[in-house]
Amino acid sequence: MSTPTAINEEYDIVIAGGGTAACVVAGRLAVADANLRILLLEAGPTTYDNPAHTLPLNIMCHLAPGSRTTRAHISQPSAALGGRTTIVPCGQCLGGGGSINFMMYTRPSASDFDDWETVYQNPGWGSKDLIPLLKKIETYQVPGGGPTHGTDGPLAVSPGGYFTDLGKQFLQVARILDPDRAQKPDDTDSNDLETINVYTVGVFRRWINAKTGTRSDVPHNMIYQLKDTRPNLHFLTGVHVKHVTFDDENRATGVAYALNPLLHPEGPGDTRTVRGTKLVLVSAGAFGSPGILERSGIGTKDVLDSVGVRQRVDLPGVGENYQDHSVLFIQYFAADEAQSLAAIFRNEEGAIDTAAAEFGMTRKDVSMHNAVDAGIKWRPKPSEVAELGPEFQEYWDSYFANAPDKPVLWMGISSSFVGDPTGAPPRKYYTLGFYNQYPLARGHVHIMHADDVSAPTDFVPGFFESQAEVRPLTWGYKFLREIARRMPHFRGEPPMLHPKFAPSGPASIIAHAEGPVPFDAPRIVYSEDDERALEEFARAQVGTCWHSLGTCAMKPCEQGGVVDARLNVYGVHGLKVADLSVPPGNVSANTYGTALVIGEKAAVIIAEDLGIKGVV
Repeated sequence: MSTPTAINEEYDIVIAGGGTAACVVAGRLAVADANLRILLLEAGPTTYDNPAHTLPLNIMCHLAPGSRTTRAHISQPSAALGGRTTIVPCGQCLGGGGSINFMMYTRPSASDFDDWETVYQNPGWGSKDLIPLLKKIETYQVPGGGPTHGTDGPLAVSPGGYFTDLGKQFLQVARILDPDRAQKPDDTDSNDLETINVYTVGVFRRWINAKTGTRSDVPHNMIYQLKDTRPNLHFLTGVHVKHVTFDDENRATGVAYALNPLLHPEGPGDTRTVRGTKLVLVSAGAFGSPGILERSGIGTKDVLDSVGVRQRVDLPGVGENYQDHSVLFIQYFAADEAQSLAAIFRNEEGAIDTAAAEFGMTRKDVSMHNAVDAGIKWRPKPSEVAELGPEFQEYWDSYFANAPDKPVLWMGISSSFVGDPTGAPPRKYYTLGFYNQYPLARGHVHIMHADDVSAPTDFVPGFFESQAEVRPLTWGYKFLREIARRMPHFRGEPPMLHPKFAPSGPASIIAHAEGPVPFDAPRIVYSEDDERALEEFARAQVGTCWHSLGTCAMKPCEQGGVVDARLNVYGVHGLKVADLSVPPGNVSANTYGTALVIGEKAAVIIAEDLGIKGVV
């Protein structure tokens, strides 16, 4: 492996994008065939041995203004959000989102993958096919891992550094507050894909290696260590892939690229090309992959005509079907003695050492924590379905009712401050977050410039255009608020970070509380005015969970698909897409694990196509 400043003119495989799935494909194929010449082109910087990527507790630096490891996509204003835009930061570094994310280890429900196979007509993509690949990628460092977990894969899964008292309180209260639905032990595995784990109240596993205390990402565990053994694998960072090149028979022959001006302020220089004789693989994510296709003339005519790109293939699904998990993060004041990592997330000097001393932990224990301890996969009871309104009832009947393993909400605690801290006093906090697992929202991502990769996109996330998406989140706010105010470390609410309820009403009473209420305290009753205030707040605050997917969907062309079950782009030859742009439907999980299994499956498919042994 090398990182040449001057790359070769020709490779067997050229991979446009260097995120999670791309790195899995490159690593697996390079090891399987030492003679296969592979080039990986990434827009962002390398991540090698950089503490910002390797140390788990450094996660927030990637969301700070001016970050060089993310690219922010700003949506069109949305009437459903009161005219507000949405900002979605995406990983832009070698490893992509898997090298900057919160390291949450969650797997989809089995029916999510089964839907890919049956509903969207993709043979070989069901849960029975993908579980072996999920096992292949992981070393499960958790005692009692079942048969669906791996023991010798390149990426480690562990409980992380420690478990905060705030996380323990969240678990305790959640189990007491709704005991008839929370009978499973706290260590129940909600990621085995064999049992139905909805309303599972439990602790989280993390993509963190318990032995080294470092993030488990693909570059550090599948790419960088090939330097001396696989000189056939090259990667080049800091370059933008502009478009795919083709011959007269619509066969992909390579890509055109230029320097990324963010990392090369001396200027992008001339556009260069590199040939891919056997395959061009586009793997630039839910935002990047449709852009590369559209700049290559693959997409709907209206979009291409608007920017002056000659259409090569009429493929209306390119850039459509955008999906995310719509999320709210709600902050609460914590007691001075709470094991909160808020000071570390504020980047206060010496905060890690102070926390280690205060919590009786080692510095390593604190450093390998991501502050997310526990959570709930929630599926409503019949009475709660009715509470969520007629729009949700219709959605429930058509989608959830016959899929008992599909939860409606994820809810969890972060022992920190997650969100914009502007105006919030510097003290201890905890945050309760919750997102729609299968929101109805469908948006799009399209190019607005024929050649400039850095140009803004025409981006519409589609959040909250249906009440069936709004009502679960307003329900989640009320339910988690009941948990929050019963936790022993509860010390009230930051008023500026909660809905503006009527000052004299019961919904506003806990804003000024100085401590928790008893477990048997009556639940808060919300008036119609309170419900309106809560919905207004939700529309003003809802945002991305950084789980963008679906914009080059793997489904039949006539249904808006972009790639087939072999990941081939319709209408051309020698061109595949493999990343989070290909899932045709959403998944009830943080999406890193899904990106990994897409990479593993893509490596198997490509190896089969090229007759390469050893990738199974």
